[in-house]
Amino acid sequence: MGTGPDVLSGRQAVRIVVAKVGLDGHEVGARVVARGLVDAGMEVIYTGLRRTPEQVVATASQEDCDVIGISILSGAHVPLLRRVCALMKEHGLDDVLLLVGGVIPDVDVQPLREFGVDEIFHPATKIDEIVRFITANVRSGPGDPEQDGPL
Repeated sequence: MGTGPDVLSGRQAVRIVVAKVGLDGHEVGARVVARGLVDAGMEVIYTGLRRTPEQVVATASQEDCDVIGISILSGAHVPLLRRVCALMKEHGLDDVLLLVGGVIPDVDVQPLREFGVDEIFHPATKIDEIVRFITANVRSGPGDPEQDGPL
């Protein structure tokens, strides 16, 4: 899945690693979101089912992504995302947005944010809301005028 550079701006498309972490076997939602992101002009690397936090962070690092999107419905989101966040810090991926989608109880939202999760999307979230969030919040990269400053 993916796209190339934006011809008009010369900038690369936002690169997103979409992953299913842990023993969660339900991937329909992740695939729907991934397809919607591709349709919005983003490049998506889908890792497939039952990935470890180590595999997801290694893929994100190798793919030089802008965003990691994790879909999780298993109920194991707290320990798995704690590990993902720790690994992201270890690998210097502090500039990568971390998004989570799934059934996340309200009581777990604050701890996840404290670990480093940037946004949590629930099952009823529309794809365009996710796209808007990513577009507004993706970190600037090399060659981006916002990072490089005025000419």
